[in-house]
Amino acid sequence: MSPSQSRSPLRVFGRPKMAVLLFLGFSSGLPLYLTKTTLQAWMTTAGVSLTAIGVFSLLNAPYSLKFVWAPVLDRYVPPFLGRRRGWMLITQILLLVAIAMMSVHDPKAGLMALGINALVIAFLSASQDITIDAYRTDILTKDELGPGTSVYVLGYRIALILTGWLALVLADRLSWPTTYVIMSTLMIVGIVTTFRAPEPVLKDPRPASMTEAVVLPFKEFFQRSGMVTGVVVLLFIVLYKLPDSLTDNMKTSFLLKTGFSQTEIGAVLGFAGIVATIVGGVLAGAVIVRLGVNKSLWVFAVFQALSNLSYYVLALAGKSHALMVTAVVTENFGLGLVSAGLLAFMMSVCNQRFSATQFALLSSLMAASRDILVAPAGKIAEVLGWPGFFLTTVATAVPALLLLPIVAPWGRDMPRFAAEREDESAVDEDPDEIARESRA
Repeated sequence: MSPSQSRSPLRVFGRPKMAVLLFLGFSSGLPLYLTKTTLQAWMTTAGVSLTAIGVFSLLNAPYSLKFVWAPVLDRYVPPFLGRRRGWMLITQILLLVAIAMMSVHDPKAGLMALGINALVIAFLSASQDITIDAYRTDILTKDELGPGTSVYVLGYRIALILTGWLALVLADRLSWPTTYVIMSTLMIVGIVTTFRAPEPVLKDPRPASMTEAVVLPFKEFFQRSGMVTGVVVLLFIVLYKLPDSLTDNMKTSFLLKTGFSQTEIGAVLGFAGIVATIVGGVLAGAVIVRLGVNKSLWVFAVFQALSNLSYYVLALAGKSHALMVTAVVTENFGLGLVSAGLLAFMMSVCNQRFSATQFALLSSLMAASRDILVAPAGKIAEVLGWPGFFLTTVATAVPALLLLPIVAPWGRDMPRFAAEREDESAVDEDPDEIARESRA
């Protein structure tokens, strides 16, 4: 096989494991909106107070805390399917049941019971994410990191479309309880995929105790990278998507205050925005194959910063439907690029022996940019005005760009401290071998 063939984006996308990751991405994305946007719509139509609806956002805390119990999933192996697929199957079956159980609740009469059910779904969904993130990290070779991330994000976004759009359509024609039952059956996609997916086989043994499962992932990470560089890596993950996170946090308010109607905003953000994100994510995979992880991170970071200038132009011009569509599409396309690029980077620095714990920690830090660092965004907009705010979002790309020479030098394909990874991934489809690992 020639080098050009082995690095062909179309060739990599055609590998069987890419279909597995597409469907696992769908399974991972399915529960998210069912405890957030879709649930808020149900509660609103049921007459629940805005205060209570706002408090319900706290029920999604498990997504930011999943590193706490990730070591359990690294340490223990279920008695079937192996360490990764076994936990995937358990969480998927429980999710199917928990989502279907939402149909027995009445938001107006039993809000607490509904909240407990939603919290269980969020916990199980975060647990499924831990196992799927670990599986993706374990199963992909160096040349597959970009494409594997892209198809996973594609499946994830398709699930968000179904739960954010189709669920509302069904609720208008049927009922919310029936809608949740229908949504629960879609978990079968993940269950079937888990049965058919190969189990990763790693050369290093899993942690021998819970102490090892908790301590060794952090110890190994900082020993490999060095304490100073390790801290820089963590800071880079927090800062890389900050420009987009700031824009995303305020763009709906900006568009409303610019004079666009909720219908106009919903149509553009809900369709054109999501399609642009999907296209950006898929293209990112091909770019990573061609340029490598490092150069791609540079290109994506620059595009992300410059894409926010489209909102700056809209802020200066005032209400313009053409400029609004351009800004939303450009910014969401950039979101697809940087999301896929950052996920590929995070997978590259995870040791496959501890991939569940290390990736859970890194993804929690990524969430900090989305949920915590954006808190001053409204104040910045009030003080500087909308043009000044969007110029500020462009400027926030500078810190990550300054860190890139340390974490991802332009002259190398992979991050300087990337964990060792097989050039050709090993997968195990032998039930006897899986059983031996389970007993180990």
